[in-house]
Amino acid sequence: MELRGIDFGHVLDASGVRGWFGEGHPFHRWVPFGLSFAGSTFVAKTTTLKPRDPNGALARDGLTTRVVRQRCVHVDWRRGIVLNALGLPGPGLEALLTTGRWQRRTEPFFLSHATVAETTEGRLDEVRRFVRILRQALPDFAAPVGLQVNFSCPNVPHGEPAPDPVAGFRAELDEYAALGVPLMVKLSVTRPLAEARGIAEHPACDALCVSNTIPWGEMADRIDWAALFGARSPLERFGGGGLSGAPLLPLVAEWIAAARREGIAMPINAGGGILAPADVDLLRHAGASSVFVGTIAMLRGWRLARTIRHANRLFALEAVGGVTAAAVPSRADGI
Repeated sequence: MELRGIDFGHVLDASGVRGWFGEGHPFHRWVPFGLSFAGSTFVAKTTTLKPRDPNGALARDGLTTRVVRQRCVHVDWRRGIVLNALGLPGPGLEALLTTGRWQRRTEPFFLSHATVAETTEGRLDEVRRFVRILRQALPDFAAPVGLQVNFSCPNVPHGEPAPDPVAGFRAELDEYAALGVPLMVKLSVTRPLAEARGIAEHPACDALCVSNTIPWGEMADRIDWAALFGARSPLERFGGGGLSGAPLLPLVAEWIAAARREGIAMPINAGGGILAPADVDLLRHAGASSVFVGTIAMLRGWRLARTIRHANRLFALEAVGGVTAAAVPSRADGI
């Protein structure tokens, strides 16, 4: 996937799957046969402007996010699902830049940002301040960098819904445009296609990323929440949380196929529910331009390396020879 002349590859990380700087998470060392992200493009964990740890997920070092055995994370390995209510913990943009670790990376990668203010003007102010700080730091970056604009974290309350959310998102993109870097907007499949189209038509938007986690209780006609978790969310005291894992895959495929039918032609980086190589085929067949891998690292880590290899082979073959997903043999691994 090439954006503004920068090759970001066919496979991206889900934001934060390798932490802030690519260091990974402590539980990665427990994965049978080891864990390898070789062949995927690094995407940093989503940062906010200021320090934030609403549900106590940060370790004492102020950087490491505790995921496994964390009270605001529920994992069901058997079903291939994760529910989290982490709420974007982190030390804030300036502290992360001060480490110099992003600036020393030598391959193209993405940063990720989300606002947390409860008003439209408050969110715009956060974006302006974020852009001012990052813009000053960009000349020190050794590698090309893009920015994922996270418009879809389900664990950050944003007050009353805006009367025209697309107008609010487009106003934020107006501000992000000053960075002069590729912008990829991260959305949830819960977003209507009309909203996605309005965002995609903004001149600063280079690509879409679909999907973020699905907020607890939403899309109840497609997700049997009670069958997965019981009548109440195990993270109810944290607001319910957001769902990732196996149930997202068909929803993401359907959303992308519908987006293509509606004329959204820009690159779409697709993920959510990829737990085996064959899952990539489904998303490519739906119209994805590239994929991202995330919860597979936690739920089926021993499949990660071959899933990345399969995705790269699939998209590379298509790029040079017009090969479709259906034409590339793969093995459908069960959950």
